[in-house]
This record gives sequence, structure tokens and C-alpha cells, in this order.
Amino acid sequence: MRRIVIGLAGVICAAGALAAQGDPQPTCKMCPGTYIAKSEVDAYIAKAVAENLLDQQARDVDVGKAHIGIGVVHRGRLPAPAPESVAEHDLVSEVYHIIDGTATLVTSPDVIGMKRRPATLETVRLFNGPGNNGSSVRGGVAHELKAGDVIVIPAGTGHWFTKIDDHINYLMIRIDPDKVTPLKDEAASNAYLSKPRQP
Repeated sequence: MRRIVIGLAGVICAAGALAAQGDPQPTCKMCPGTYIAKSEVDAYIAKAVAENLLDQQARDVDVGKAHIGIGVVHRGRLPAPAPESVAEHDLVSEVYHIIDGTATLVTSPDVIGMKRRPATLETVRLFNGPGNNGSSVRGGVAHELKAGDVIVIPAGTGHWFTKIDDHINYLMIRIDPDKVTPLKDEAASNAYLSKPRQP
């Protein structure tokens, strides 16, 4: 009998918890999906190569509780680490999906010699929000990136390309729960791609 009472109490508690949650609603009610064709990604890579660009934001989408940015990044050969090239973003997490090329990326939450990035930088204003650069990291983990690989870099984690064999192209998915980056739609992307880089 005691087991039945305990079991019944558990069922009642679970039903109460579900009722307290109410009727869940979408966090982004009636929001459309966002499609980016391979041809557009390829256009960003071609623009990066032709105009010596590194990071470009193809989209920045409001998904309700956060913004999701889609960057297209091209990095050329890097035989050794560049000075002060450790990056850390305070509020925006990143996911890299490697399209092609190979590189060594070191990650660590313990960044040495952090210096605040100026708030006026394009990358801070438009791509990944406030953060720091550093000279090195402690306890870094080296990841040998190649086509098809994915790496998740939480906000606050230092990340540092220490070697790029020839080049690396990757999609960068930016998760921005504080909505510090501005929105960018397909029309803005097409307008950007159609204009040559300003000197």
C-alpha cells in the first residue's frame, strides 16, 4: 500500500509540474526559415580571395531568444602563429564547419596577455561583439582541422590558429543570446557581394 501511495504522489507531482509549465509556445513565433545557397557561400569565398578579406557576415538572423550569425571565413597560408592573434569573444559563441583546407586551431579558456579589442572594429560591431585578443594561452588543446570537421568555441574561450597549411575556408555559426550584433538579411548580403571593397 505504501508503494502505491508513493507512486501516486509521484504521478501527482509530475502532473503538477507539467501543468505549471503551461502550454509551451515557440520562442520565435511565425519566424521564417533562412536559406543560404552554396553559390552565395562560394561568392563570399571568391570575394575574400579577390579582395584579401578574412571574415564576412553573410546573415544575422533573429531566432527569438538569440541572434544567429552565419559568417564565411577564408584564411590563407600561415606557417607560424601571428602575434597577438588569440581571439576571445565575451558574449558570442562560435561553431566552425570546415569547408576545405587544413589548419591547426588551439583552444583554451585561459588567455595570456589579453588586450581589449576596440569597440569601433568592424568585427566587434558587426560580427562577434566585444572581446579581447591575447598573445598566447595556457593549457591549450590543438585541433587538426580538415574538411567536414566541426568545432564549438564557447564565449570566453580563446581560439588561435597556429598553422594553416595552404588555406582554410569555413562557415562560422555565431550564437548571440544577448543580440549584440545587428541583423543582416539576404538583400543586405546581395548588396554587399555586389560592391567592391572600399579602400
